[in-house]
Order: sequence, then structure tokens, then C-alpha cells
Amino acid sequence: MKRNIILGSLFSIGTLVFSSCNKYLDENPDNRAEINTVDKVAGLLVSAYPDRHYLFNESASDNAEDRTAALSSHQSQPYVDLYFWRDPEGSGNSTPAEYWNACYTAIAAANHALKAIEDHKLQQKAAVYKGEALICRAYAHHMLVTHFAAAYEIGGTNDGMGVPYVTDPETIVFKNYDRGTVKAVYAQIEKDLTEGLALLKGGAWDVPKYHFNPQAAHAFAARFYLFKGEWDKVIEQVNAIYPDNNFYDNLRQLGGNMAALNGDEIKLEFTKAARPFNLLLANTYSVYHRSTGAGAARYGFGEQVKNNWAGSTVYGPAFRYSLYSWGAPKYEPGKYKEYFHYTNVAQGIGFPYIMMPLFTVDEALMNRAEAYIQKKDYAHAIADMNIFGKSRIVGFNVSAHGVTIEKAKTFTGEEDDNKAMMNALLDIKRKAFLLEGIRWMDILRHKLTVRHNHIDANGTETFTELPHGDNRRMFQLPQTVSLSGVPLNPR
Repeated sequence: MKRNIILGSLFSIGTLVFSSCNKYLDENPDNRAEINTVDKVAGLLVSAYPDRHYLFNESASDNAEDRTAALSSHQSQPYVDLYFWRDPEGSGNSTPAEYWNACYTAIAAANHALKAIEDHKLQQKAAVYKGEALICRAYAHHMLVTHFAAAYEIGGTNDGMGVPYVTDPETIVFKNYDRGTVKAVYAQIEKDLTEGLALLKGGAWDVPKYHFNPQAAHAFAARFYLFKGEWDKVIEQVNAIYPDNNFYDNLRQLGGNMAALNGDEIKLEFTKAARPFNLLLANTYSVYHRSTGAGAARYGFGEQVKNNWAGSTVYGPAFRYSLYSWGAPKYEPGKYKEYFHYTNVAQGIGFPYIMMPLFTVDEALMNRAEAYIQKKDYAHAIADMNIFGKSRIVGFNVSAHGVTIEKAKTFTGEEDDNKAMMNALLDIKRKAFLLEGIRWMDILRHKLTVRHNHIDANGTETFTELPHGDNRRMFQLPQTVSLSGVPLNPR
């Protein structure tokens, strides 16, 4: 049951013929089949996860660089516009507008599931699915407000425009929507998240890693509270993932039990549901990773980014990694294996997909380490950072490689203990989560300036910057939302 919900006022309106809209909306949602049983509600929630990803933010981040026209002449969109912090046209693959549409499609499915549970009095039998639907709705709105609104300011008023928080299934086309404020959106996310978490206990899914199982929900809650700056809640939510604190055995052990794998084997393992480090996976349509996508585009993961990624860490040694190349400086970190769904085998026509890890144990552990640093609890932060280092560095030894405040100061050049520890952590995350979309979230939360290089035909290099507060840090909404009275982001 994929992409059968129509939210004409927020997206995909070009796919509807206006004269048929009213007739269509008079019918029941989701292929017009009535959702009146627990099994049907569960089936509908397969559609409550965005089937597009947010890797477009990598092209706007400091994980991209100018690889020069001479060495990488491929300049297809939207990768050029994303690198220059311009608004890509249309809603094609790897565009912000495509992700906006996918998130509201997921929200629509969640809302229809919640309405069905209420209408057919399925509350008791479908409690876990109600919890899943609420958390799906919270997650999609959080990703929307993160990418399409002003960054949440810890302790700030957060009175800038948010995103429409949709809680009811749509029954009319071109319904008017209010973006509200970032503060209001966060309050609604927290309400859905809190209620949903309480309902997830005892849930059972055929493949739990494709659903907001309790561990994945706690990981989402930890990220959410990291944005809010509620450090104790971050720690509480991460602790709930593994109450026995056995994080090491459940990390991506590239320096441990995965150390003997080659690049192709790592790519296969990276997005497997059977691997403990993956808490939530989503099947997403994508060409971003291809050489014809961002892989060999002029602006992307190039020599300078590679040197940082493969360079020394606060531990000393570099992380174990795999690298794919279409010829220097066109690189790809070997994280995603494409799965191709053929619609016509004879003609070789179909759709490329990647399994996208939305939440991992690795990110959750680093979020807890950050919360400890924010609390100046460096002993616990260092313990988490060392567990992570052991998972990424072959032959890790605490006495030789373990983090200390002095090592963090030397590595970052910061004199202040807290700044040194935080910058060391952010460097770990940038290296570990390259091409996973997480760096952009850190850029927003920590108000980091993004600096992009530009190399002309004569080899002259210049730079442009995207500082905190620049409106271009908010990706632009699809132009079609204006039909619902939704204002675009200022430029």
C-alpha cells in the first residue's frame, strides 16, 4: 500500500485532474478500501514512512566540495543548485520538494490509520498501531520542520514559521493551511511522541526494523530532545534502548566483527534488517548514490572531504572505512547497495531503491555522549566515545587510543574543555555518518558555518559561506503549496 493517499493541497496536485477531484474524494482512502480491521490498519502503516530520503542535505553541507569541471564535468540538477544553496526547480529525485511530498504522504497514511482506529473503535486491539501511527506522524513533521523551517533555538522564542502540522485526513482539495510557529510544531511533535511511546509496549511486527519498534522510537525521542536541549531526557531515551548498557555489541563494528569484510560485503551488511545496529530502515527511491546522481557530479564528496574522512581522529588512528571511486576525486563511501525494481524486465525499466537507515545504535550512542558533554559530565561522555572508537578502530586500546580532555584540546585546537570535547565529538560524527544526512542536523543545531569552495577554469579557488541565520539554511517548500495558502520561505 504505497503512495495511494492523496493530499492534493500539500503535494502531488499535478497528478490530479481537477474535474475528477470531488468524485475521488467522495470515496474511501487507500485504493478506496475501507480500513476497518486491525490487520488493515497495520497494512496501511507500511505507507506511514517517507519513501524518499533527505540525502539532498549532504550536497548543501560541508561534506561536498567543488571537484572541478576538468575532473568531474557532470553537472546535472539538483546537485548544482544544492551546492550553491539555490532552490532546485521541480520535485524530481533528490530535491527538497520531493522529500516534502514524501513526508506528507507518510503523514496522510498515519492520519487515516488513526481515524480508522477511532471510527471503528479499535483502540484496545490496535493500541500498538495507534502508537506507531502517532510516532510516524511526529517523525515526519520533525524532519519537515528541521529541513524547511528555521532551526530550533534552545532557550529561544522559536516564533518563526514552522510547517503545517496535519492531524486530520484531508477530505477537500486546496485546503488552507497555517504554518504556525516552530515552537508550536515542536509542542505537537512532543505530544504525539509521548503518547505514542506509551502505546508501543508489546508490539509485534513481521520485520520490526521497518517499523517504529520501541528501540527505534526511543532513538527518535533521543534525537528530538537533543534538538530541544533537554539533556537528561536524551540520556533517558538512549538508556531505554539497551537498559543493560550493552552498546558495543550492537554498534557497526567496522573495527571489530566487521573488520575482515571487504567493501562490497560492508555495503551488503550496512542496511540489513538483521544487523543489530539498524534500529529503523526505510525503503527509499533514490539515484543520489549513483555516478549519474551525486556520485560523480561536479559538486560532491571529493578529495578534501575524503582526506578529512579518512584522516586522524581524536583517538589517533583513522576509522576503518571502505571507499568507492569513479576516478579521483569522485568518491562514494560505500554505504548503500541499490536494489532495482523492474517494471519491465525485457526493456530494463524500473525503479532504483536503497534501504536508508533512519535510526542506528551508533547515532543514539553519540547523542548520549553529546548530552553528557553538554552537562559537563566528561567521564560518561568519554566512556561512550571510547566504546564508539573501539567499534571503528582496528586494535583499539584504551590506554593508547582512549579520549581525554587534553587529547581533545590538542586535536581541536580549543583551550576550553567543553568546546574541545564538543568539537571532537562533532568530528567523530562527521566522519562516522558521512552521506547519512546527519551532518546537516549538527550544522543546524550547533550553528556551524558551511564553507564551499569554487574553482574556475584557471584553477583559481574562491569560497562562499552559509552562516547561521541565513534564510537559505531553510530549504524551500514546493511552489505548489501556495495553492493552499502556505507561504514560502523568505529568500
